[in-house]
Amino acid sequence: MYIRFNKNNLNQLERGQAMIIATIFFMIITLTIIFGLAGPVTRQGHIVSDLFSSKQSYFLAEAGIEDVIYRLTSGKPVPASGVLDLNGGSATISVTSSSTGRFISTSANVNGDVRNIQAYLIIGTGISFHYGIQSGQGGFYMQNSSSITGNVYSSGPIIGSGGNMIYGDVVSAGSSGLVYGVHATSSVYAHTIGNAAASTIVDKDAYYAVRTGTVTVSGISHPGSADQPTADYPISDAQIAEWESDAAAGGTMLSSACDSYASSSNTCTISSTKSIGPIKIPFNLLIKSSSAVVTINGPVWVTGNITFQTGPTIRMSPTLGSNNVAIIADNPANTTGSGIIDVGQSTAFQGSGSVGSYVFLMSQNNSAETGGSTVAINMNQGASALVAYALHGLATLSQSVGVKEVTAYKISLTQSANVTYDTGLPSTIFQAGPSGGYTITSWKETQ
Repeated sequence: MYIRFNKNNLNQLERGQAMIIATIFFMIITLTIIFGLAGPVTRQGHIVSDLFSSKQSYFLAEAGIEDVIYRLTSGKPVPASGVLDLNGGSATISVTSSSTGRFISTSANVNGDVRNIQAYLIIGTGISFHYGIQSGQGGFYMQNSSSITGNVYSSGPIIGSGGNMIYGDVVSAGSSGLVYGVHATSSVYAHTIGNAAASTIVDKDAYYAVRTGTVTVSGISHPGSADQPTADYPISDAQIAEWESDAAAGGTMLSSACDSYASSSNTCTISSTKSIGPIKIPFNLLIKSSSAVVTINGPVWVTGNITFQTGPTIRMSPTLGSNNVAIIADNPANTTGSGIIDVGQSTAFQGSGSVGSYVFLMSQNNSAETGGSTVAINMNQGASALVAYALHGLATLSQSVGVKEVTAYKISLTQSANVTYDTGLPSTIFQAGPSGGYTITSWKETQ
């Protein structure tokens, strides 16, 4: 049998071949386009994934910086190094301390994408002392010709003997607030102003719910005024505890480091020129002699009593600049009978030579708060660049003593004692601890 191809058959065959060839070319072109697009799409997918991981890494590094700043500003411990893990990534954090601040660096890694951030914080606004005198519920008492140059705040009564000068505002907070027996050159705020026992003079305005006795108001009287709210102390127990920890980290003094040591009274005597701090002193500490100049380089924690006699000089190290450190008397084993500071006549206190530098004496004796009569801080003649602080105790100032600020649970001024508030105290800066507030001077990403 023969197959005969006519012209029509040939034309159909040619058209079929052409269609097959066209289909093949179309498939080749399509596959070429598909494979050509697949590469960029895949690469773009990797880029998007890397970008997402990179952003995660960046924000994780930021979180590491922010965690350290939060710890610094809230008084929480800040380790020298650490690791922050979040959402499958990790950030290595390093904190370097200096006398002026903290240097923080973080390196975060998410899926191999690494981002590095650094920040530098300098010690900033610091602890705010808004009053020349601040007392707790134990109150504030003035006798003889004692006076205050600055504002006075108390969570308890403020009582003078009649005519004691307060050159500033006077605030006795809360529903039991009471002010009388003083001459205030500015305004007075208290639930009750006045008492029959002594006259009260207010040169400006008086804000009160009750007014009684002999009260002279030169400004405007505001009867029915709301009671002033109570205020926290500028330095907390937690902050003092951290400074004690900083002192202990500097080592513990041995009795051989004293000029003399009496084992019977467990007393270390310093009578020559020395530099101390940071240091923990496990004795009673006696600093005496007019030739003794003791330079404080860091926080000092005495687990007993501190006594200054016969005119020594206590000064902050010039290397501290405007930074401050505390000298603390705190005996945790005997909080009612120990941790006492006694400042004798002619003792001189000096800052570092920079503006805003003071000697901070702190007692943790709590006799007054528990109803006792033990004096936590007793100051006589002398002083100068000194801030006295007894969060739970009684501070007494007598004779011609002059200090920059006093804060205590209970305060008593007698004879010609004067507290002259220094305008630099609202921004007092400490070398270490959470008290010092920080200012961020740089925050940037590095390679």
